[in-house]
Amino acid sequence: MGENYFFLVGGIGMFLLGMEIMTAALRDAAGSNLRRILTRFTTTPMHGVLTGAATTAIVQSSSATTVMTVGFVGAGLLSMPQALGVIFGANIGTTATGWMVSILGFKLKLGNIALALLFPAALADLLGKGAIARTGRVLAGLCLLLIGLDLMQSGAGDMTSHVTPDKLPGSGPLGLLALAGIGAGLTIIMQSSSAAMALSLVMLSAGAISLVQAAAIVIGMNIGTTFTAVLASTGGSVPMRQTALANLLFNLVTSVIAFPLLLLIRPLLEHIVNGSDEMTALLVFHTGFNLMGTALFLPWTSRFADLVARILPEKVPERLFVLDRHMLAYPNTALLTAQSAVAIVAGRLFSALSAALSERPDYRPLSAVGICDPALEDLRGFLSEIRLSRDRQNEIQVYSDLLHQIDHLSRLLERVRQTDNIDTLLTDRMSRRPALAAGAALAQAGKAVGATHTVERLERLCALVNARRNRHRRAMLLGEHAGIYKLTEVFSHTDAMRWLDRVLHHAERVAHYHRSADGGLPAVVAPTAG
Repeated sequence: MGENYFFLVGGIGMFLLGMEIMTAALRDAAGSNLRRILTRFTTTPMHGVLTGAATTAIVQSSSATTVMTVGFVGAGLLSMPQALGVIFGANIGTTATGWMVSILGFKLKLGNIALALLFPAALADLLGKGAIARTGRVLAGLCLLLIGLDLMQSGAGDMTSHVTPDKLPGSGPLGLLALAGIGAGLTIIMQSSSAAMALSLVMLSAGAISLVQAAAIVIGMNIGTTFTAVLASTGGSVPMRQTALANLLFNLVTSVIAFPLLLLIRPLLEHIVNGSDEMTALLVFHTGFNLMGTALFLPWTSRFADLVARILPEKVPERLFVLDRHMLAYPNTALLTAQSAVAIVAGRLFSALSAALSERPDYRPLSAVGICDPALEDLRGFLSEIRLSRDRQNEIQVYSDLLHQIDHLSRLLERVRQTDNIDTLLTDRMSRRPALAAGAALAQAGKAVGATHTVERLERLCALVNARRNRHRRAMLLGEHAGIYKLTEVFSHTDAMRWLDRVLHHAERVAHYHRSADGGLPAVVAPTAG
């Protein structure tokens, strides 16, 4: 029994390692496509379901999808209803791993082939570059996963003399709840519902647990898998915590419904066992109750989001955004998150300036721009923690564009506080018109920071104001010589025009680098309530 125990424990460890390597490689290979899918194809909850299912099936990890979704909500890339759709779909997508393990590991028994493929896969990962290295990593992870599964099967082979269905909690209500607790605990400890599912399949095939017991354990896994998202949202913004809470409530309700469903469809599962095997019946049940939970919640997505918002209400924000540090594990996603955060800061500054540079100046938004200081500081810290490989030149360029944006936003924030220049501009006949034109351009820029028309308009206005500033300075100096203006007026007016010139310069540079960064990242679709 001692040797078998080591086989079982070692097999679980190898399975977890293989799953982590394969998931990370798939996530890296998906790159910007994964980000584009999550941010563009979630315009409705139904689209979110399809997106969540596809994304989870691609990266082979519902936890990765859920954590990424929570981070996107915190960054303002996804609304709550959109995120809920992704979460519903992630529960469906995670069932794909069970089917893959069953087919490759149990039915086709590819463990020996995996041993032979592991060496060339490892060489491809270690010696190759780019796509070759990523392909080798995916294959190496899959090989380790299958080898670990073989070890688990070897370790569980002689366990039936020590672990049998009658020694575990029975099929009564309390017994099923206890088994669900075991499933939740295993998932939390392993941090992988896929590994917990593989262990259940191994124990079921060895006869250590019955089909009903395995089904109860699988129900518990759905609850255990929410732990990662809850952990990721800790210390995050209210929308992030709302998303994690919604994920927990959805899985709790789905699991509660799954228990009576198990009893109702038990004859069907027995029929599947007679036609195939117990593992297939377990996987059908796992996929079935996740589909059922999604079908139940999907029509009520908006109301469910409202309910969660009432349970965990959002207070007046003390910060413009919360940058989820869990996103740093995915550099591409971290860059997209930072780009979105930059757009929020730029939008706040541009809108505040446009409100002041208007026919009826409103200085109230300018008094609230102090919130941008900690936001920019947080952005600097976030970017400093992003690690990019040297072969990702596109991401390095985006990183550089982000640094330029933050630098110009910091300088613009210093200019914004010099409100006395605005009064001077709006009261002078020569400078009033360019000041109002700048206000209109900044209002447009606040709504679409990196849009081509925004950049072009700011470029034209910068050139116009620069030329006007030089003419205005000469006119003021001539007026001073003629006794029309006092020397103090000359200084204040020329300083005001110089201020406007620098404000537009920094705004134009922010828009320029934002458009450049957008070229290396997927377009961010504004969240909708649908």
